[in-house]
Amino acid sequence: MATKVLVPLLGEGVEEVTVIKWLKKEGDSVKELEPLLEVNTDKVDTEIPAPASGTVLKIMAEEGLPAKVGAVLAFIGKAGESVDVSSSQVSSVTASKVESKVESQKSAQAPATFDMRPSTDLGFISPVVAKIAAEHGVNLQNVAGTGLNGRITKNDVLDYVEGRKSKVEEPALSLSKGQAAQPATFQPSNLQPGTLIKLSPIRKSIAEHMVMSKHTSPHVLTVMEADMQRVAKHRSANKEIFSRDGINLTFTAYFMTAIVAGLKSYPIVNSSWSDEGVLVHKAVNLGMATSLGEDGLIVPVIKNADDLSLLAMARSVNDLANRARTKKLQTDEVKGGTFTLTNHGISGSLFAYPVINQPQCGILGVGAMQKRVVVIDDAIAIRPMIYLSFVFDHRILDGALADNFLMKVKETLENWS
Repeated sequence: MATKVLVPLLGEGVEEVTVIKWLKKEGDSVKELEPLLEVNTDKVDTEIPAPASGTVLKIMAEEGLPAKVGAVLAFIGKAGESVDVSSSQVSSVTASKVESKVESQKSAQAPATFDMRPSTDLGFISPVVAKIAAEHGVNLQNVAGTGLNGRITKNDVLDYVEGRKSKVEEPALSLSKGQAAQPATFQPSNLQPGTLIKLSPIRKSIAEHMVMSKHTSPHVLTVMEADMQRVAKHRSANKEIFSRDGINLTFTAYFMTAIVAGLKSYPIVNSSWSDEGVLVHKAVNLGMATSLGEDGLIVPVIKNADDLSLLAMARSVNDLANRARTKKLQTDEVKGGTFTLTNHGISGSLFAYPVINQPQCGILGVGAMQKRVVVIDDAIAIRPMIYLSFVFDHRILDGALADNFLMKVKETLENWS
């Protein structure tokens, strides 16, 4: 009997996805858990793996069109096997039942990222496996089980974590105005005169969000310079030590940690505007704008960043950046941010005017690090310097308070011990 490929629940509140690209066509053979198609939801591109091995008998969903949770995307079975297309359309009622069932499973068993593998049930997940997966930010949908009846074991999760560590690299970040945020396909060298570039769902979402942000908040910019000598020395002294744990110690981890120090000193910056008043958030959830190359950019969020050490921060930065590029992020992992960092300096930019990621109060841009001549205690010195560009919502912050926050970030970097 042919296996149905269904639209999985990819996050809380997600009711439908858009089919971006089929990685297999009708008649192609496919192995279980091999990527079958790509879908998009809320700026997150996700690969949906095949629930079984066999031949793609029938594709039901067209590229560029939406499909509701629980709807049939395709059939997989033996070559030449017939499929009952008439029973393939899942009604909205059925889709709602699927979502309700998964929601009840979430509350009774495991966190949101553990709720289901596409078109298959994860089966029993032991508390040990769930704990290890939560600690390392592992989505169990992506882990192949080797236990009895395909059950996921502790070693399966640990092997997955080790394999992921070997792929870690410095995240390229950009959310500023200008070329750094533009896909390569938008560059003049790749285009012919008169070319019409079809907008991807991510590009549409970015455009709508940026326009909405500029129309929502009165953007104000303040800039300071920071001496990175102490941070650079600390990184050089500890990079090899961190690498023993499979962690790439990037400057991004230092920037995020400095932002946490600023938000702790001035909690009003960790807030959002509402008609009833300014909502100061309890949690410090830091977004980091991550470039996806030609696919645009995305802002994964490090939840409860104020609880993390530099080691844990670096691990989270590595993990989210890597999974963003490999399209393994969950929808919930790009939601709930309370402040955002954009490192436009990765592409060589010295100075930028970032756009606030609504509904947050502000966004911090970091320029490229350059050795410059500075005056320290009436003496000339050469130091690695960066520009810190803080764009804030003038409805919430006035200039003096914004400068106090930025000064705290600057001092944290300059006085790193």
